[in-house]
Amino acid sequence: MDRAALADADCGISQALGVMGDGWTFLIVRDIAGGTTRFDALQRALGVSRRALTERLARLVEHGVLHRRQYSAHPPRYDYLLTAKGEGLLPVLVALQDWGTRHVMGSGVLTATAASAPGSASTSGSASGSGSGSDFGSGEVRRVHALTGRRLPAVTLTAHDGTPVDLGAPVSWMLLYCFPGAFAPDAHGYPPGWGDIPGAPGCTLESLTYADRHPAFLAKGVAVHGVSTQRPDQLAAFAAHARLPFPLLSDQDLMLTAGLLLPTFRAAGVDRLKRLTLLADPTGVIREVQFPITDPAASVDEILARVPAP
Repeated sequence: MDRAALADADCGISQALGVMGDGWTFLIVRDIAGGTTRFDALQRALGVSRRALTERLARLVEHGVLHRRQYSAHPPRYDYLLTAKGEGLLPVLVALQDWGTRHVMGSGVLTATAASAPGSASTSGSASGSGSGSDFGSGEVRRVHALTGRRLPAVTLTAHDGTPVDLGAPVSWMLLYCFPGAFAPDAHGYPPGWGDIPGAPGCTLESLTYADRHPAFLAKGVAVHGVSTQRPDQLAAFAAHARLPFPLLSDQDLMLTAGLLLPTFRAAGVDRLKRLTLLADPTGVIREVQFPITDPAASVDEILARVPAP
């Protein structure tokens, strides 16, 4: 079926494929979401021909998925940025990544830790705070640890109190501990079977441990933030219940998740972050990564020990 036939089909999937065209186009959107916005950088990262990249960028601009912002007049050069229409593709990218990680690269097991390769043992038995590549040698683990040296994307998340937090403009060391979901006792927010998903329980314990160690992080000049795909009101209820002294950030639109290709799993129809921790320096460069985390409380002291002395 050619692209014209796809575009004319009376089906949303077919119409979407008529715009996106092929796998290269999805990868272009993926890399732009991650902060690679200039032609030459995209061409180097993807290894696609200049002609093919030019054609696909032009098509995405034509369909309103991307817009161009000029950064050089002589010669004319542009950043390619996601529009609101383009940002609507981020859940699609996250779903593709989750499906590929779990069912193509992994064994198909639903887990909130690291997906195991087909035929390998479960990853839920480690007693350490966070795993290493030698303990969990999956592609997912390698991908997450490859974030070391990457810059946090310039995305703004909403804190539980409604305050916008720009991750692209840090003023100090920043710790982001990502967790699947935490709810106040009367919220009844946990999906059925939550306790049976490896790595899902422990968000309250992890947050309370960070709250207990918060003065030690402040003494080292580190601003602590929790991150979840939950709504801000859900995070506000939990933060009030747990009396947390630091903000919880909502990535309900998956801007950070898609920008860094953070690992996710899907439960009760919601994309949820797997448990991991990122430590970024005052320039926004990620210096430490914890993943997978199988002992939420122990992981807090482990990452605290990795913070450089002030």
